[in-house]
Amino acid sequence: MSSSDEDEVLKAGEEDEEVEKKEISGQEDQLESCPLTQDMMAKSLSLLCRTGNGLSHAYVRLDLKSKGLTDLALISSFIHLRYLDFSCNHLSDFSPLADLTQLLWVKGDGNLLLSFEGQPFGQLTYLQWLSFANNRLFDVKGIGGPALETLNLTGNGIQTMQGLEYHNLTNLVTLELRGNSLETTDGIYLPNLHHLNLAQNNLKRLEGLEKLEHLKTLHLRDNQLETLDGLSPNMKCLQYLNVRGNLISSMRALRNLVSVGQTLTALVLLENPLAKTDDYRMYVISHLSQLERLDKDPITAEEKSATQEKEFDDEYAEDQEDN
Repeated sequence: MSSSDEDEVLKAGEEDEEVEKKEISGQEDQLESCPLTQDMMAKSLSLLCRTGNGLSHAYVRLDLKSKGLTDLALISSFIHLRYLDFSCNHLSDFSPLADLTQLLWVKGDGNLLLSFEGQPFGQLTYLQWLSFANNRLFDVKGIGGPALETLNLTGNGIQTMQGLEYHNLTNLVTLELRGNSLETTDGIYLPNLHHLNLAQNNLKRLEGLEKLEHLKTLHLRDNQLETLDGLSPNMKCLQYLNVRGNLISSMRALRNLVSVGQTLTALVLLENPLAKTDDYRMYVISHLSQLERLDKDPITAEEKSATQEKEFDDEYAEDQEDN
């Protein structure tokens, strides 16, 4: 191939890459404008209820799912709405919701939200349930809500929990972060949290979990954890732990389980290299006296009795690791 031919090939490749970049960065610009209309509103309202003063009635539920919407401006005048679903649209600006002070439940999955900063959700004093799964979030800055109890951010690109304003999420009980890009749990300082789902991230380290004193369930499935270092005795309420599909390969890596052994009743360790180790199940049962289920299977009285007859010590764990 001559140098001129090579130049042509390289030039063509660069042009293709430029086209791809423009397609991605200009995707929103290419969307055909589709603002919310009165006709859409009329067809999508339901659930007639008394208004706050009890003197009149208004529709309080609005379903705008999959309408191709790019603009919600019209919604600002429907101040009595309590339940709002605008999932699967092309929305990125949610400022019109600022006037909807009665909102309790909002579902915005499958839109184009890039950041919570500058959005009105923290101003909605009655909002209890919020879902923005499968949007374009990369961080959690600006998230808040004094009454918020459930927050679903599954399937975004969140890389860090730094900047989480936990003082604005004091009532949060359930946090769904499955399918993001987190490498550490550091930054999740939510002392009243009960349920945390971190499955299908890139977790390599467990950090800051000692702050989660009321946590009951912790999902860590399909990450890159080699150890459970980071579990803390401060986690006095933890009952369910799922670390299926990680990289745990030795008994020694399980030692920190003892720190939550007084409350843990269900543990899943399937699809870790450790699960193929001889006596693995017996070893775990012997160290966790309150455990009722291991890898989805109930722990039998016979198994508990057998572990009392067989002693496992630290040397055994080290031997298994060396093997």
